[in-house]
Amino acid sequence: MMKVDTHQHFWNMDLIEYSWLISAYGPLYRTYGPHELEPQLKTAGIDKTVLVQSANSYADTNYMLAQSDKFDWIGAVIGWVPLWNPREAAHMLDTKYRKHPKFRGMRHLIHEEQDPEWLLWDMVVEGLKLFEERGLVFEVVAVYPNHLKLIPTLAEKLPNLKLVIDHLAKPPIKDKVMGEWAEQFAAAAQYPNVHVKVSGLNTAADWETWTAADIKPYIDFTREKFGADRMMFGSDWPVAVLAGDYQKVWQATKEAIADYRKEEQQAILGETAFRVYGL
Repeated sequence: MMKVDTHQHFWNMDLIEYSWLISAYGPLYRTYGPHELEPQLKTAGIDKTVLVQSANSYADTNYMLAQSDKFDWIGAVIGWVPLWNPREAAHMLDTKYRKHPKFRGMRHLIHEEQDPEWLLWDMVVEGLKLFEERGLVFEVVAVYPNHLKLIPTLAEKLPNLKLVIDHLAKPPIKDKVMGEWAEQFAAAAQYPNVHVKVSGLNTAADWETWTAADIKPYIDFTREKFGADRMMFGSDWPVAVLAGDYQKVWQATKEAIADYRKEEQQAILGETAFRVYGL
C-alpha cells in the first residue's frame, strides 16, 4: 500500500515573502526545505507527499513546482491563483499551472481576509468554478469556527468541486470538547464532494502533553461522519515541530486508528489521497 502525507510545506525565506511568518513563531522562523524532510519520510515509510502553499503568491507556487521537479516523492502541489480575479486565475491555470504534471489545485490563506465570509463572495465563487470545471482541488483553511460553517453553502453552489478541509478544521482538542465544531463538521460531512485531512491535530492539542488518546475521539468522530474513504493523513510539517516532531505525529495517527478495519487504515494513510490527488 502506498503511504501518502497529504499536508507538508516548504518555506524559503531568502526567496519568498510569507506575510504571516514572524519571529514570534520561534522554531518556524527559518527556511525549511526538502533535504530536511526527506530522511524523515524514509523513516516513516512515506511514499508520496502533497506540498501545500504557504503564501498567497505566484512566487510560492513557482518555488513549490520547481521543488516537485527535483524530488519524485512530491506527488502533488497545491498552489495559488487569485480567486477574486477569475480572468487572471483562468489565464494562469490554463497557460501555466495546469501544464505542470504535479499541479493539482490551490488554497488561499482565508484566515488573513478580514471578512470571514470572503469565500462566498460572488467573484470568489466564480473563481472556484474554474477549479470545478477543470477537476482541480480547493483546500479550505477552515480556522474554527468562522470558515467551517461556510462549507455546506460552498458544496451546494459547487457540487462537483473537490473540497478538502485542512486539519479537520482545527477541533478544540486542547479543551477536550466537541461542541460547535462537531455540529458544523457533521453538516459539512453531508456533502460527498467534501474530504478532510487528519492533520495539524497535535498543534490543536496541548503542545506539551498530547498523545494519541487526545486526538483519537476527533478522528473517530470524523470517521463516523465522513467515512475513511474521505479521510487522509497529513503531517503538517514543519508546523508540527511546535508540538513534537514528524515521527510522533505519524506514530500517534497510526495508533489512533489501530482499531479500525485494515481497509479503513489503508484509505486514511494513502488510498484516499491517491484518488483525490490523482497520484
